[in-house]
Order: sequence, then C-alpha cells, then structure tokens
Amino acid sequence: MTMRIHVTVNGTEREVDVVESTTLLDFVRDDLHLTGTKECCDLGECGACTLLVEGRAVNSCLMLAAEVEGGEITTIEGLNENGKLSPLQDAFLAKGAVQCGFCIPGQVMAAHDLLQRNPHPTLDEVKEGLSGNLCRCGGYVQICEAVLAASEVS
Repeated sequence: MTMRIHVTVNGTEREVDVVESTTLLDFVRDDLHLTGTKECCDLGECGACTLLVEGRAVNSCLMLAAEVEGGEITTIEGLNENGKLSPLQDAFLAKGAVQCGFCIPGQVMAAHDLLQRNPHPTLDEVKEGLSGNLCRCGGYVQICEAVLAASEVS
C-alpha cells in the first residue's frame, strides 16, 4: 500500500508517494535519487546510512520513510554551503580521512551531528560521537583529526 508523505529534504519541500514499508534509506536513495547515503549492513550496526532527521543523526536503514512525515531530512548532499563543501567536509579531505569513501558520508553526518551538539569536543568525545560508524579501511585516526580540525574552524 502506498502513502503520500510531505518532507523537507536538504531544505526543499517534497511530496512523494512511498510504499508504507519503504525504509528511509531506500526512500532517499531510490525515490529521491540522493545516493550519497550508503547502504551496507541494513542492521543499524555500521553507520554508513547515517543521515539527519530533525537535525539528529539516525541510521536510515532502521527507519521507515513514513516516520518522517512532516519532518526534515538532511543528507550528505545537503551539507554543502552555497555549492561549496562545508568546513567539516573540507577537513575530511585536508586530513586524508577519505580512503575508499564508502563510510565517509555516514561518518561526516555523525560528525556534523556531534559538532552541532558539542562544537569543541575532545578526542574522547569525538570517538564516542562516531562510535556507531565503522570504517573498514582503518582510517579512524584521520577521521578523528578531521572532526577536531573542523571544530577549530567553528
């Protein structure tokens, strides 16, 4: 059965018909064609699908699209500022935190959430804030350095 949802995605209001059982991850990737959010474990364990709902990081594989009715979603595509990378995205590049790139959108979204709640975290707070995101290439040191560098810019 389908339903119509109203949602703001990356600052743009959208009205879309979705199958009631569609996950938020599939909605974003398949219906909205925003493929920066990655699909990996489908169990909420890896964080590759992390995006923001009402400004808070969520595993989009664990939510239904219907749950965001009337709400606001921000994907990795929505973090740019006037067509430029955000300072956080720039820091990921500058610190060499981007390796294969698969986990990076989720890492960036989790880091964005952390920095919104805590603009100047310690290293331990960064590690805790990113603890739900796995990196299979082992770039945790660079990822933490990127988040700390971005915190110095704000």
